[in-house]
Amino acid sequence: MSIQKEILQGAQACVKGAMEAELGFFAGYPITPSTEIAEILSTELTKEGKIFIQMEDEIASITAVIGASLAGQKAMTATSGPGFSLMQEGLGYACIVEAPLVLVNVQRGGPSTGLPTKVAQGDIMQSRWGTHGDHPMIVLSPDSVQELYELTIRAFNLAEQYRNPVIILTEETISHMREKVLIDTSKKPHLIKRAKPELRTGETYLPYGKLVDDVPIIGNIGDGYGTSITGLVHMENGFQSANFEVADRLIRRLNRKIENKIQDIFEIEVINPDAETMFISYGVASRTIKSLIYSGHDEIGLIRVKTLFPIDPEQIRKYALKAKKVIVSELNLGQYYYEMQRILPEKKVHLIEKIGGELIAPKEMLRRIEELND
Repeated sequence: MSIQKEILQGAQACVKGAMEAELGFFAGYPITPSTEIAEILSTELTKEGKIFIQMEDEIASITAVIGASLAGQKAMTATSGPGFSLMQEGLGYACIVEAPLVLVNVQRGGPSTGLPTKVAQGDIMQSRWGTHGDHPMIVLSPDSVQELYELTIRAFNLAEQYRNPVIILTEETISHMREKVLIDTSKKPHLIKRAKPELRTGETYLPYGKLVDDVPIIGNIGDGYGTSITGLVHMENGFQSANFEVADRLIRRLNRKIENKIQDIFEIEVINPDAETMFISYGVASRTIKSLIYSGHDEIGLIRVKTLFPIDPEQIRKYALKAKKVIVSELNLGQYYYEMQRILPEKKVHLIEKIGGELIAPKEMLRRIEELND
């Protein structure tokens, strides 16, 4: 094993992970604090003869990425705040046509233009429920520059495996900070390749007809399969239908292909699993809890959620139910807190939150824990 050590900015680590995952197409529009990802990719992609396009806005960006994906490219975009809002319609379209793509959302203060240069975690519910209709979404949350690199590779693998958009929900702080990143240069990362149709003589091609674990094997546009793509409810041949049974079958399958694999998709990190006070946190907010634990506060434990959605309730319950006190800590007014209340009805779940563009400092966290004990 040969380990290479680099000091990377979060945006650089994200780009490095995307390039190692064999990203072939990026379309985006500059917006703070995600712009560095696009800037770096404009050089890295074109050096390899791959495609980078600065689009006229975020709506055009997400639709260009969907088109590239359906043509067989590994495709990605990056945005923040208002740009993520503009991409929601495209995300819904990608879900129903089953176009694998990666969307990096570098969270900033909101709503609206809000605090463009300040940290926040206000897009949690938007990442899961931002589009209309019933459909699954995979959302990953790194807590370090190292993990932003690693989860970017994983995001592409999940997108390809399940033919679904994958959102990397990071924050201004993680994207802009610099940390040591360890990279194993002795081998390439394991990459999942999307399946391609293999037709027997005389067999009719149905883009949504041949399924493996509810995931369709769809031919790339341009490969001669005559694939029909529509955002309307569609039959197995890809053409639209208003039939109730067709709609019911399609929408249930879209959800089932993710729900049946929750145990494989959902990831957590657990520190001090038997602690009396168990925190549930994610992303940059979890670093405050880690700093307390590593400075000697053994009474505190942490369930750090790496996969925000889909949630496997049993993995959370396994550790949270043992604790005397459960506290959710996040940089919003309680978006993931409500999810934890839902899956832990037996426990009184507390919330320690902060908004306004600042992290919760360790001393502030200790003070707020004491306030809950009073």
